[in-house]
Amino acid sequence: MREVGDFTLRDDARDFLVTSEVVPTKVAARAIVKCFQRCFQMRRSSSNSKVNDWVEPLKSLQRSDERDAVVERIIAEYPERVITPDEKLLRLRKRPTNPSAPEEYDSPPTGVRGAGRFESDDFQVLYASQDLEVCIHECRVTVEDELYLATLKPRNAIQCLDLTTVLKEDATEFESLDMAVHMLFLAGAHSYPIWQAIARGALKAGFDGVVYPSDFSLVRTGAPPFETVYGLSVRRFDSYRETARALSIPNLAVFGQPVTAGVLAVECVNKLVLRRVAYDVHFGPVGVT
Repeated sequence: MREVGDFTLRDDARDFLVTSEVVPTKVAARAIVKCFQRCFQMRRSSSNSKVNDWVEPLKSLQRSDERDAVVERIIAEYPERVITPDEKLLRLRKRPTNPSAPEEYDSPPTGVRGAGRFESDDFQVLYASQDLEVCIHECRVTVEDELYLATLKPRNAIQCLDLTTVLKEDATEFESLDMAVHMLFLAGAHSYPIWQAIARGALKAGFDGVVYPSDFSLVRTGAPPFETVYGLSVRRFDSYRETARALSIPNLAVFGQPVTAGVLAVECVNKLVLRRVAYDVHFGPVGVT
């Protein structure tokens, strides 16, 4: 047994059970103490505090007067990912007017806004994926829909801001930019103005698009949203970081009208027919959110 601050930890508590990594006892204990102290202070100040009010960068993103500073941090701290001409992207359309026309698989024209998180009336975005099942889920299709799937190929390298990366940070979960972005992707349509600000910031910084986690990642992989060990997010451990990243299915948002501009080529178009759908569910109590 070892005593650190007000905590007594067993020697085997150092072992990180998900991987072979060993977490130094004092480092883990200090982080736990800091998290508990911060959590206690916030709960004492407001008994109705929501989880997203505990993550400082996420709080700032929700405030219009503080948002730009955090967006600048996101642009600076998240890495670039290059989509090469060797890669293929999938784009699904429901009931296109002319299924064989390449322009049917471009982003919507100016003034015609879709339902995606990054675009606005004056900011066009083409959405694509490399995962067919996620592509189908994202389009909210039904068995009655007439579906067409285009395979897109970059003509040249596409420079993207990669928001699927799990950042390595020297901060608690309450101060973590990585946790703020992770939680933001789990949010609903009320978060879209924040994503639009990030997209515009990425374009201003010279990026052609954004690689981002699909909000269907959790139901695609079956992973829990906030997996922890000894109260610490597994996203903080080096040896688990790539595993955590693999649980996010990446989508691609390309700015502008990349098919018309010649950035993306439509390699082929196929009619898509749904033959079978499977669900994996569990039940919970009524009235609990």
